[in-house]
Amino acid sequence: MSLKRIENKVYSGKRLSPEDALRLFESNDIFTLGRLASHAAQKNNGNNVYFIQNHHINPTNICLNRCKFCAFSRSKGDKGAYELSINEIIRKLRDQNPEPRSQTEIVSNQKTRKKKLSVKNSSIVNLPAGRQGPQSSLPFTEVHIVGGLHPDRPFEFYLNMLKRLKTEFPQIHIKAFTAVEIDYFSKISGLDLSDTLEELKKAGLDSLPGGGAEIFNERVRNRICPEKIKGSKWLQIMEKAHSLGIRSNATMLYGHLETYKHRIEHMLKLRDLQDRTQGFQAFIPLAFHPKNTNIKDAQYTSGIDDLKTIAVSRLFLDNFSH
Repeated sequence: MSLKRIENKVYSGKRLSPEDALRLFESNDIFTLGRLASHAAQKNNGNNVYFIQNHHINPTNICLNRCKFCAFSRSKGDKGAYELSINEIIRKLRDQNPEPRSQTEIVSNQKTRKKKLSVKNSSIVNLPAGRQGPQSSLPFTEVHIVGGLHPDRPFEFYLNMLKRLKTEFPQIHIKAFTAVEIDYFSKISGLDLSDTLEELKKAGLDSLPGGGAEIFNERVRNRICPEKIKGSKWLQIMEKAHSLGIRSNATMLYGHLETYKHRIEHMLKLRDLQDRTQGFQAFIPLAFHPKNTNIKDAQYTSGIDDLKTIAVSRLFLDNFSH
């Protein structure tokens, strides 16, 4: 079946329906799908290609939850379990830049990087992670912090961590804590979700990552992560954050037990929330890696499935800039 009707909708700027998205997923015409997705990307951002220089920190892999798709979490006392102190986190970030660099060297290195990344008729843009101060000599502009739900650490630990990070690295944008962690902080602190987010923001939180969304369909979610918050709670937390001026990313874990319809259902809920808040900065589809997980029937996603998922998300999530 031809994709002409959907193609006409894309070029005329009409919103795609869930049925259109399913038709695209089921199509084998990967070239037309790619062309349409490229049109959507250029419509949003021209010939610019965006990236962020960030450093990823996982303060602990000790977690109360036991998600079947997770190869990261451990129980306290397990082999491989760890927990970083605030000083160790600070040290890890400092170790990324053992010797101060001059402003000239920083600019020179950025030009070299852009030259290597550049493509014909395109420009490479370092996407601002948020409002930043003067150019930092660190090789990253953002720190991304997510971890397990630690059974013993109080809410104050995370507030103190944010405060120390802002003191030590005032120019760095802090993107930290999934909606799952926010919900957990609310429970251990006794604060409601809004107050929990407000306290984190006052301590130095700039934005939220998109993790913990996984797949919103409750039947599938109950099979892969039964102890995790429901998809509706994830969306509620993001809406609260956006209302407080805390922007976030959004993710979708695909390639496990879900179907195309489940992916579209997930993206539709994100699109509806974005219509209301405009608080999502980017959508990141995450391909499932089955190694060392308890989901034995899943296989690695194919390159074609990855391309389809990225293309359909570009077209269906018409209110996401990235």
